[in-house]
Amino acid sequence: MHDFHLADQIYKTIMDYGQKNGLKKITKAEIELGSLVEHGEEILPANLDFNIKMLAEGGIADGLEISIKRTVGNSWTLKNIEGDK
Repeated sequence: MHDFHLADQIYKTIMDYGQKNGLKKITKAEIELGSLVEHGEEILPANLDFNIKMLAEGGIADGLEISIKRTVGNSWTLKNIEGDK
């Protein structure tokens, strides 16, 4: 659960983007993930993917396809979001 906080931040960013751009369905999100440590453990792409998908269940991003690319540094970036208007 150490990575749930980051998953929540990313999910809220995805939803904000969708709302601002009038998306009725969010289908894909591309994320770059550096080496992030929370509560003494590194955040793993698989755990992040699981938690974001769990948060998306039942909403406009239900079934969201997530692509997580590892990158250098200690931050994350939302590179692209796709959806339907």
